Amino acid sequence: MSTFRWIATCLAVALGGLVMAEESPMLGEPVDADTLARVDFTILPNGDGLPAGSGTAIRGAAVYQQHCIACHGEEASGGVNDALVGGHGSLATDSPKKTVGSYWPYATTVFDYIRRAMPLQEPGRLSSDEIYAVTAYILHLNGIVEQDAELDAESLPLVKMPNRDGFVWDYSP
Repeated sequence: MSTFRWIATCLAVALGGLVMAEESPMLGEPVDADTLARVDFTILPNGDGLPAGSGTAIRGAAVYQQHCIACHGEEASGGVNDALVGGHGSLATDSPKKTVGSYWPYATTVFDYIRRAMPLQEPGRLSSDEIYAVTAYILHLNGIVEQDAELDAESLPLVKMPNRDGFVWDYSP
């Protein structure tokens, strides 16, 4: 390493230390306990963490029309954003179509994703009942649950997704 590079590196480290010794960079803002409680949750594949509530695909169709259709299109077939339906049997082909029905391994993950991230313009807006309902609607469109099946914290984890066995746990400590 040249002398110039060595001096520049030492200077950078020293200046970095000074910056780190200063107070916080004042990024973000403190989060109050109520706000944190609304977003601090974990839903596991086995259903642990699912909230109270319930919904059917019949109710979910109305929720979908109001909050989802603009991005995901008619019957979740694709719009500005990805299709949520279809792709069954396509994962092993040259053109896999990864949708809720063909790719996702757990129905609880669908619920969790909707709860955390949807609708795109206002995540967290939907009630637990609305999330169960729209989850049921998407699963129904994929032929996974019946239209009148009621999903809740007990029944949702029991839904067998088509690709449930398509993921392999590969953890080697």
